[in-house]
Amino acid sequence: MAKKIKKIKNTNDDNRESSMVEHFTGADRVVDVVVYVLCGLVAFCSIIPMWHVLMSSLSDGKTLLAHEGLVVLPVGGFTLDGYKHLFQNASVIQGYVNSLIYTIGSTAIGFFLSVLTGYALSRDTKVKPIMMGLIMFTMLFSGGMVPTYMVIRALGWTGTRWALLVPGCTNAMFMVMMMNAFNAVPHEMYEAARIDGAGHFRTMSQVMLPQAMNLGSVIILNSVVGQWNSWLPASIYVPNRKALWPLQLWVKQITADNENFLNTSNPDYSRYLIRFAVVIAASLPIIVLFPFFQDKLEKGVIAGGVKG
Repeated sequence: MAKKIKKIKNTNDDNRESSMVEHFTGADRVVDVVVYVLCGLVAFCSIIPMWHVLMSSLSDGKTLLAHEGLVVLPVGGFTLDGYKHLFQNASVIQGYVNSLIYTIGSTAIGFFLSVLTGYALSRDTKVKPIMMGLIMFTMLFSGGMVPTYMVIRALGWTGTRWALLVPGCTNAMFMVMMMNAFNAVPHEMYEAARIDGAGHFRTMSQVMLPQAMNLGSVIILNSVVGQWNSWLPASIYVPNRKALWPLQLWVKQITADNENFLNTSNPDYSRYLIRFAVVIAASLPIIVLFPFFQDKLEKGVIAGGVKG
């Protein structure tokens, strides 16, 4: 009898294990192949333009000027003349410094404001519907470029770094994202901190924010990328103060300055490479930084898509 019971038990265990094994059908494999192919095409389309620019920046200027089509490897021999011309220009270094100041400063200010607003919106207060209505209104409507410029001028910020640090440091979407991140934190954590005598600021910074940093990292990364690539505000608010120009505005200026190099009697063909070298120089910091945020970005996007 015991052997029969043991045999039935083993049979049930085998059936349970076999039911837990995932079996792939032919259709599943076809879908996987299609997904891999599509992902590969997207990756190729994303990488190949930057690869073309990189290889062009390392090519011989005169040969490259006569070359047609995609540059897979440096044409006319390997050279760094484009980068030599580029970094001989002191404005590039100044542009790097300014871009770092604007990126770090604006991201820090914006994240601080997003955290404060997100925490306030995550609490059940009487003014929460009014605050949410005002914030959602700004997501749908904007005052426009001219009214914004008039406000910045009235504040006395035109021609200063403040015009590039404060106005675009955050937005309503980031605030809503931080609100969702705080809402995903178990309410018991908040109650325990309050019972222990922690104030709102301490509860927010030491208890809730560390648990909301997956989505917070997504906000930081998007802010960094947006601020690093920003050039339009500088062209509007500090057009005549080149000492305050970010790198991206110098990219536009340097590219324009080197477009007419062929009009000279003895053209320096290596100046044709500057337009490619300056793109690589401006994009390299973000390319290097992105892999360090990849895990946080993936977790944050998944967390943001799950309702708490």
